[in-house]
Order: sequence, then C-alpha cells, then structure tokens
Amino acid sequence: MITLIAVSFFVLLGMGVPVAFVIGVSGFLGLWWSGQYPLTVVVKQIFEGVDSFVLLAIPLFILAGALMETGGIAVRLVRLAQVLVGWIRGGLSMAVVVAEYIFSGISGSTVADVSAIGSTMIPPMLRAGYRPEQAVAVVSAASAMGILVPPCILMIVIGSVANVSVAALFAAGFVPAVVIALAIMVYIWFDARRSGIEAREHVTWGAVGRAFTDALIPLGLPAIIFGGILGGAVTPTEAAVLAVLYAFIVGVFVYREIAWKDLPRLLVHSAVVTAADCLLLGTAAVVAWVLAVEQIPQILLKAMLAVPGGNIVFLVLTAVLFILLGAVLEGLPAVVILLPTFMPVVTRLGIDVVHYSTVVVAATGIGLFLPPIGVGFFIACGIANVPSDRATGAMMPYVYMMCVGLLVVILVPWFTLILPRVLGLG
Repeated sequence: MITLIAVSFFVLLGMGVPVAFVIGVSGFLGLWWSGQYPLTVVVKQIFEGVDSFVLLAIPLFILAGALMETGGIAVRLVRLAQVLVGWIRGGLSMAVVVAEYIFSGISGSTVADVSAIGSTMIPPMLRAGYRPEQAVAVVSAASAMGILVPPCILMIVIGSVANVSVAALFAAGFVPAVVIALAIMVYIWFDARRSGIEAREHVTWGAVGRAFTDALIPLGLPAIIFGGILGGAVTPTEAAVLAVLYAFIVGVFVYREIAWKDLPRLLVHSAVVTAADCLLLGTAAVVAWVLAVEQIPQILLKAMLAVPGGNIVFLVLTAVLFILLGAVLEGLPAVVILLPTFMPVVTRLGIDVVHYSTVVVAATGIGLFLPPIGVGFFIACGIANVPSDRATGAMMPYVYMMCVGLLVVILVPWFTLILPRVLGLG
C-alpha cells in the first residue's frame, strides 16, 4: 500500500496535478489496492481532518489579511519600517524585513504577507537602484522569516494536529524570527556594500514620530491579538474574529480605503483560499491515517533511534525534510502527514514539543520560498515580473543565511522557549 501511495504521489506530482488532488488520489489508491479498509474511510478522514474549532481561525485570519492588505494598514507599517532602518546602508531592504516582521504579526497569512509587502516595497526598491531579482530575493526571504511571527496559520494547524498549545507556539515564534531576521539583514548589508548601494540620508526624529503616529492604529491590532491570547482572555479563533472586525472598521471607516463594493471580492477571495487550504488538510489527513494504521511511526522511531547524533541530528534532518516538503507540498499537508508520525520520536528523544514545532514552522517557511519551486517564491516573482530562473541565483544566498539562522535556533533552544516560560505557557 505504502509503495503504491508513494509511486502515485510522485507520478501525479510530476504530471502537474494540483497538490491537494495528488495527495487525495494517492491515499484513495492505497486504500483501494489494499482492500482491507472500506473506502468510506476517505470521506471520514477528510471530514475529521478539518473538523476542529481551532481551525476555524484559518478563514478568519485569511480574511483579516485580505482586509489589511487592501485597507491601507500594510502601507503605513512599511513607512514606519522605512524610517526605523532606512538610513542604514541597504536600509531599504532591511525595511522590508522589519515591515514583514510587523505585518506578519497581524495578517497570519504568508500569501497575504508576500502580496502586501511585495507590492508595496518592490517598486521603490527598483527606483532606488536594486535589480529586480534582488528585490524579489529580499521580499521572499523576509516573508519566509515572517511565518514564525504569530498569528500563523501553520502554528494553528500544528496545535490542532499535535495537540500543542497554540498560545505557547505563538509566544515561541517571536525570538527565533528575530534570529533569522538578523541573519538576513547581515547579508543585506554585505550585499548592499558589494553592489555599491549607498545609505539614504539621515531620518529626523520628527519623521520617526509622524510615521509612528500614522502606524499607531495598525499597531493596535497585534496588541489586541497577542494581549488577548497570551493573557488568556480569548482563544486564537476568537482573536481572529477580533482581527477581522478591527481590520474592517479601520479599512472602511477610519482610512476609507476599502469601498463597500470591494467587500464581495475580498470575501470570495478569502473563501477560495480557505477552501484550498482545507482541501489540502482533509486529503492529507487520509494519508496520515494510512501511515498510522500501517505502523509507520513505529518503524520510523526505530530508524531514528538507530541514527547516531541524538536530538541535534534528528532536528537537523527534520528541518531539511520540511524545507524540501514545504516547497513541494506548500507546508500544510506536510505537517498533517508527517507531524503525527514524528511526535512519538520527539517524545522518546525528550525534545521539547514547542521547540520542535517551531523548528518545523521555520523550515516550512524556508521551503515555501525555496527556488525554483516554492509557491511563495513564484508569487514574489510574479509581483516583480521577473522569471523565477533569473531570480534563483539572487535568492540562494538568502536561503543559506536563513538556514544558518535556523541552525542557531536548533542549537540554542533557549531562543524558542524563553518567552513561553516567562509567560507561563510551557
């Protein structure tokens, strides 16, 4: 059964079939070939794969991200980032990283992040003398880092699949995101120096004050989300409702950049993205069930325990695997299929579940922007109208630096666990 699933998966994927159908058909063929289980298992597992109150936060955060991208919130946050670091050599690129860190802490959606930040920052980067492929690489690297900044849809899925506290995962992502962001910014500085990109003129405190004042309303949203979740006042799903309500009021009534006629389009777009994500989760649950009944976790446990090197080697191998699968499977299915399989190994090795889950999120983020096949990388290339093969060379140094940052996070669990412990979440 497992052989048929693997063969059909790679054949269908090579034919260009959409990932959700590749996973669903592979799981169906495996069950049909074995003849040991009723095919109603497929329907049952697809339903149970998305039947979770926690997962209700996914469509809400997707809608909130769409409202913020259209409602002027992203633009004001980018302006704040520009005055904070824009005066450094390579500061315009660093502003992308800072803006992504702030905006990702509001939207919860990687697609919304790369779309909003890319469309806002790539044009001024091109005007400042950056090559188009450089601009794509910076936006892609920043968005890959931003997946660690909560609220994060992948963290919500992990909390549901692996029975991990979503609040603890949210708190755990902040500091590792800073580590990877610093790794990216170090390379940005050296690349700007090598390319002859000069520092912009010094920014006055008055400009900083005006930018901060303009961004004050958008910055209120993460305060509500994280204050509510980490303070125990609301669940992640309830926080997502507040995010939608806040973004709607700000975009429609405060900034007035969202017209009433735009709302149906935003709702339909959010529904389509949600449906695609839920179909991925449901079909992935079928394959995860097949792996469980075929006792793959037990086989994997024995294999991993036989590998010398212990916890560090296991975490590094996990990171490499999820980087590759994040590029091929778009992240969510890889988590649903593999995480339940790996959790017994994590427990047996004594690895902190929150630390392990954070490593998985970071690796998946890198995979989403791994050239030439990462879906996030394709979106960034589309915004800049740059062929993916042309941008690959510029992107790879950023991939290496992000991997260095991820390795630091793996080797120093303190970065991941400090905030959850301080907040009493882990």
